[in-house]
Order: sequence, then C-alpha cells, then structure tokens
Amino acid sequence: MRKRAIIRAVLAAALAPVCAGIVALTVTPTAAAVGGSGPYPADYETSTSLANHTIYRPGTLPAEKLPIFVWGNGGCSANGLSQQNFLREIASYGFLAIASGGPNASGSTTSQMLTQSIDWAVAENSRQGGKYYGRLDTGKIAVGGYSCGGLEAYAVSNDARVTTTTIFSSGLLNDADDYQLRRLTKPIAYFIGGPSDIAYPNAIDDWGKLPAGLPAFMGNLNVGHGGTYGQTNGGEFGRVAVLYLKWRLKGDTTAGANFVGANCGLCNTQWQVQQKNLTLDGGNPSPSPSPTPSPSPSPSPSPSGGGSRGCSATYSVQDQWSGGFVASVSVTAGGTAINGWSVSLGLPAGATITSLWNGVNTGTSGNVTVTNQSYNGRLSAGQSTSFGFQGSGTGAGATVTCAAG
Repeated sequence: MRKRAIIRAVLAAALAPVCAGIVALTVTPTAAAVGGSGPYPADYETSTSLANHTIYRPGTLPAEKLPIFVWGNGGCSANGLSQQNFLREIASYGFLAIASGGPNASGSTTSQMLTQSIDWAVAENSRQGGKYYGRLDTGKIAVGGYSCGGLEAYAVSNDARVTTTTIFSSGLLNDADDYQLRRLTKPIAYFIGGPSDIAYPNAIDDWGKLPAGLPAFMGNLNVGHGGTYGQTNGGEFGRVAVLYLKWRLKGDTTAGANFVGANCGLCNTQWQVQQKNLTLDGGNPSPSPSPTPSPSPSPSPSPSGGGSRGCSATYSVQDQWSGGFVASVSVTAGGTAINGWSVSLGLPAGATITSLWNGVNTGTSGNVTVTNQSYNGRLSAGQSTSFGFQGSGTGAGATVTCAAG
C-alpha cells in the first residue's frame, strides 16, 4: 500500500509552501548560466498562440530538427521560469522545451497544459511561414515534470504522440491512480532525490508496479526533494536529463550508455541506479527473468481460452463504478515460446474502450482485437504478460480468446 500521510500532505496540500520556497530560489538563481552549456545557446520566449506557457529554444535554430520536451513545474506552479536553468540547459542541446505557465506568472497549472504544449508544437511545425515550420521533430516528444508537475506528466503519458515519460522527484499519491501505470507503453525514467526526498517512497512504489516488459530507468541522487534545478545549468539533474533525452529523442547511443547495463555511465557513481528491460538500440530486450506480476484478478474472471493455439487469456475487472470500469487481460504462452499474440475480446453490450495500455486495439466496442506491443510479444513457455484498459459501461461478462503470432 502507498499513502504515507507526510507524503500526501507535502505532495498534495503542502506542495505549495514546500515548492514555493524552491521556486523562489530558482526564479532568480545565484549562478545562472545564460545560454546553457550546449552547442546552441538558448533562452526563452512566449507566443500569443500558446498563452500561459514559456518556450525555451536555441537562439539560432540548428539545421537539425528539434525534438520536443514539455514540462510541468514543481508545485504545479504557473511560473514558467521556475526551473529555468534546467530547461535552458536542455534547449541548448538542440531541443524545444515548453514549460506550463508564463514567465513569472502566478497561479497553478493543469495536465491539460502539457497537451496544449504538444498540440502547439505540432501545429507550428506545419504552419507555413512560421519560424518552426519543418524545424521540429514531432515524432520525438518527451513529457516530464518535477514533483506536482510529475503527476501532470503521468496524466498525459498515454498520449500516442509521447515517446518517453520522465518523472522527477514525484510519485502517484493514491493507489486508485495506479491505472496510469498500467497504461504505460513507452519508456519511462525516474530521477529522484534519494531516500531524503519526500517523493521517494511513492516513486519506489510506482517502480514496483510498472508493466512487465516496460523499458524503465530509475536514478536516485541523494540531494533531497529540491533537486539541483536552480544550480548552474540545472546541476546534475540537468546534465543527466540532457543525456537521457539525447538517447531517447535523438538516438544517441553514447548518451544512452549512461543508463544501460551493469557498467552504465551512472552505475557505480553517486547515483543509485535501477534498470528494467533496457537496450541501447531500443529494441526488444530478452524477457525479464522476474517480470512485474500482473494485477490480481477480480473475484469474477471470465473463462480463458485459446490454449491450443499457443497461448491462453484470462479477463478480470479491476474496478467498476457507475458508468465505467478498468479491466485487465493476462496472456500466457503455452508449452512453447511465442513471438507475438492476438486476443479476441468480446465486450458486453454497451461497453466501450476509452483507453488501452500494453497492447494495440482494433475497435473499441463489440468484438475487439488486441495485439501485443513491440516489447511484450515474445513470451517463453509458460510466461505471462498483461494488457489493460479503461472503459465506459459495465465490464462484467466479457470473453477472451488468444492466438499466438
């Protein structure tokens, strides 16, 4: 079980006073390095077509397209300069970084503002005559956030346009929100301030609940909840964030070597490192010898089927409320290894899938086909994986059959 009172108090109610102090430090840093340390000196700007946001960009756009990084501030602060050193540093390495909230603005942000950032960047890349026309890599988008902003990043991590999620000193507050973990399908990375970070227990709880097969990295640097964002160039968190984004959004495997393998660049340093299912080239890792267990089935699972076709499937309703539900389907290989699976899901009348994770669905109601993602199709004999979905209507009474690819 999650939920320590101190964490809930600080990350929810007390985030404002705790992070207000952090924000006050980072708005006017004592050692700001204008431009960042990268090859493209960067600063920030605003746009009338993206109200209440702060856009960090190289002063002179490089010839290469800019991947996109959208950011939620600590304390869900609407001051887009809250982590300015950190975001300027990222931009200086050839990224477009967009923070929720205007420069020195007041108030609070919402997760929808991250989606607005993505929408705006995609639109600007297609707007003829605009300075970003054809200059952005809209196929490479990362979402991230610090503390309360990390909760916002979780909320939009299932956007199909997101390439990777980055969580800084944050973790889900309530077990009821764990569906956000179950729907993750893209690589995720955690950068936490060590055991003295108030978000540490929740981040560790989230780590243990990630879907089996999901590529994931966790690094803990013992600096506490405040991180290093206000230091020159964002300090160590800024350095490591640049490396991670260069790997995930630019395909830089030299940068990626800092995160992958027993002898990774961050291994055996001041960082405490954990890894799951990571490969430098982003391909399918070998099946994990001890995958994260699938959610416990509900008291009323549907019959499984398809065992004679190389795999079997079982369906269970995880949660049901008036007008909606969350369900899970466990897929298990038969007596031999399989390299792909397809589940035929028969939904009860009136039920409709609204979001699905760890699988690819064709259709949303009636007879739906769900196939594996790139990372969870290979199963050794007897090995299981799972996918889940949220739906409207009533979840009880669905049927499932499985066929191996």
